[in-house]
Amino acid sequence: MDVPASPLQCKTYVGDLKAEGMKFGVVCGRFNDLVTDRLLDGCLSAFERHGCDISTNVEVAWVPGSFELPVVAKSMAQSGKFDAVVCIGAVVRGATTHYDEVCSAATSGILQAGTATGVPCVFGVITTETMEQAQDRAGGKVGNKGFEAGTTAIEMGNLMKELRENGSAAKPTLD
Repeated sequence: MDVPASPLQCKTYVGDLKAEGMKFGVVCGRFNDLVTDRLLDGCLSAFERHGCDISTNVEVAWVPGSFELPVVAKSMAQSGKFDAVVCIGAVVRGATTHYDEVCSAATSGILQAGTATGVPCVFGVITTETMEQAQDRAGGKVGNKGFEAGTTAIEMGNLMKELRENGSAAKPTLD
């Protein structure tokens, strides 16, 4: 019987959290800006904490809401300027099914933007039942999910760079 190889015996790739010299695009929804402003602050704080000069290496594009995030994320990813793109939004359930459609469209659109371009497009959209839960996730009781999205972008940007340098991933698609 063959024993599976230990991961320590395989070539292993892990993105690090050093953001020096990296460039990031951030797409932020204005809808529920009481929450998204705080998520954006958290994201930028993550970039700074890990060595990114945000004044020269981060660009922020504002869109009306979470539904509009994917188209701008894909466009930013296709530009070839960014190591990763973070999408920030807040969708709070209301009395209609609109919530479900917006969440579904944002989720699949952001995923498609990343897979189509090869540039990590990070899902920094919080989806909650109440505004209180949203505020808890934007610097309240549960931490700041924007900060988490920023660190994910750093790690994924570094991982993709390492994979490309070793011939284990394609270059980003810029068309």
